[in-house]
Formats: sequence, C-alpha cells, structure tokens
Amino acid sequence: MNKFNLKKPLVFFDLEATGLNVVRDRIVQIALIKFVPGKEEPEEMEMLINPGIPISDEAMAVHGITPDMVRNKPTFEQVAHKIFDFIGNADIAGYNSDRFDVPMLMEEFYRSGIDFDIEHRNLIDVQKIFYKMEPRTLKAAYAHYCGKILEDAHDAMADVKATVEVLGGQLEMYKDVDYVDGDGFTTPAPIQNDMPAIAKFLSDGNMLDVTQKLRMSPTGDIVFNFGKYIGKPVGKTLYEDRQYYHWIQEKEFSGQVKNLTTKLLKEYAKSLGKTI
Repeated sequence: MNKFNLKKPLVFFDLEATGLNVVRDRIVQIALIKFVPGKEEPEEMEMLINPGIPISDEAMAVHGITPDMVRNKPTFEQVAHKIFDFIGNADIAGYNSDRFDVPMLMEEFYRSGIDFDIEHRNLIDVQKIFYKMEPRTLKAAYAHYCGKILEDAHDAMADVKATVEVLGGQLEMYKDVDYVDGDGFTTPAPIQNDMPAIAKFLSDGNMLDVTQKLRMSPTGDIVFNFGKYIGKPVGKTLYEDRQYYHWIQEKEFSGQVKNLTTKLLKEYAKSLGKTI
C-alpha cells in the first residue's frame, strides 16, 4: 500500500555488484520498487545482470551471486533503457544510496550512452535520516560512553568537562574496534590516541562528486582532491594543462568527474573570452 505523500513518483532501489568501486565495478543485480501518486500498489522490477567482469570473492561472500548465476543474463547495456524507462522522472530513495547505489547506477547508464540526470531529482538516503534523527547530543554521548547523567547540560564548563570524558571513553571503547562503513570498506581501529589520525578519519570535506575527486576549497574555488594538482583550481589548471584534461577524460574516472571537468574548463575559457 502506498504510504507516501507524493507529488511525483518515488523509486526505491538497491544494487549488488562485483565489488565496491563505483567506477570500476559493475552491477550484478538490481531491484526497484516504484510508488506512483494516486496508485495504491507499487510497481516492482528485479533482475540479475551479467557484469562482463569477474565478481570479487569479497562481493560473492556478501551477496552470494556467482558467475554461473549471471552467465546467461543480459548485460546492463542490454537492459539500460528498460531500467531507465521504469525510473522515468522519479525521485530516488535507498539505504546508503548517495554514496554507493546512485553513483554506480549513474556510471552504468553513462557507459550505456544514457544521461541519468540527478539534478532535478530528490535523493532520499534513508541512512542519512537514521544518522540525523537518532540522539547524538552530548548528554546521550555522556550516558553511552561514560555511564553517567549529565546534570548541568548547557553550562559551558560542565559541557566541556563532559566532552573531555566522552573522548576518553571513546578512545577506550573503540581502541580495538574496526570501522566498517556502509559500503563495506574497513578502516582498522581508527580511533586511537592520535589526534591527527582521528581528524583524518573524521574529515569529510566539501566534495562535489560522489567519488570525491573534486571539492570546494575554503575560498570557494573548485579544486582537485587527488593527484599532482591536488588543491589547485580545476578550470584554470585544465586550461593551462590540456594534456591533463585529456588524461582525465581517457582514464578510469567517473562520468560525473569527466562532465564536471569539461564544464569547468569551458567556463574558465569563457571567462577569458576564449572557446574550447
């Protein structure tokens, strides 16, 4: 039954893949449920897909899909238009979908010659709701990590003293605990008594693309987040080093990065009164 107040269709979806790299790996299974305004029952689509590349042992251990199961199934390119038509202009929902499922699906469409535009879609990552809405207050942290009740919450000195204790409790609780993110990536025991290491683990940054190759600098410039030009403005750098631009276009970068770098190069050239 349709429990959502919708102005346009909403598609929930989930992917299983050959691995966790959203650019290099491929989809082996996709499942979609589409809710349409005014329709009580949702539409469903599910299919196994031949990825055309090996399935990693780690991925098989998670989803149980073997090469034999997909050997005679269609490739993504063969079903891309069917999936694209099913989604239509719908908003997109999933669990950890912003970091994994959406970028991987975008890449598969990109390789199939289909522009899967997300600019005009609402993206609903259910995991983010969970993280934002569950208690993350200092009072909750003090109770969880220190086993105490914070009586004078919002008194500055009481709060800062509690924060000192919370970090101490976290260092003790997590010193031997590996961190596994929503994509299955493991960081061995990242919470150690080492402030630069903790800061690096927690760092998020202003990323502009889902593979985190481009980011917004504190000064508002779009800069590279990798390679020999890390921290350098993208448009200006690519205008001055056209070979680097072509290298990005030819190598294993996401379609989103390729499109963004092209756009930024053209915008910079236009600012100089030039054309590319």
